[in-house]
Amino acid sequence: MDTLLPFTLTVFTGFFAIMNPIANVPIFSSLVQDADEATKKKISKNATIIAFLIVVVFVVLGKFIFELFGITIPAFKITGGILIFFVGFEMLQSKKSSVKHLKENAVIDENIAVSPLAIPILSGPGTIVTAMNFVAKGDFTEIGIVILVFGVICYMTYLAFNISDFIVRKLGNNVITVISKLMGLIIAIIGTSMIIQGVKVAFDI
Repeated sequence: MDTLLPFTLTVFTGFFAIMNPIANVPIFSSLVQDADEATKKKISKNATIIAFLIVVVFVVLGKFIFELFGITIPAFKITGGILIFFVGFEMLQSKKSSVKHLKENAVIDENIAVSPLAIPILSGPGTIVTAMNFVAKGDFTEIGIVILVFGVICYMTYLAFNISDFIVRKLGNNVITVISKLMGLIIAIIGTSMIIQGVKVAFDI
């Protein structure tokens, strides 16, 4: 029992660092800037729930899934990095990404919640690998703690996304445009970094 509290704090710190709900707020705002408030809440809810379910599945069945489909961590990192770079590149060009396009009436697009929000931004390779590392040699109690803590982080992210809607309204379109370009650059860099990491792991560099 004495080791559970340090383990819980370690898991919380690890997940918070890798997901960073605060840093993801402007990214979320940029991706859904044309949607109305109700649609943004639906997207944030769906994205965090899907991210939670994805990580839970990998926590419980991760090794089996990778072996069953022949998936490798390097391939996962490279694919996720390409997707993130593509979104960031289009944001830098002030285009509405085909990955995140919303129709004029702000009808919810499930693809936005699934990709790129839920995966790879929220539950990307780093998050999944972090989760799997925590339960690699853990018992059922530790697996439960990992799932519970990640649920808390997802809920914090959901709340942060909802606050982002208020922030966007206060900042105005000009500031949002600047933020969108900055986030596009950051997202593109993150994507490139993930690709590099995947290549390094693949070729043991």
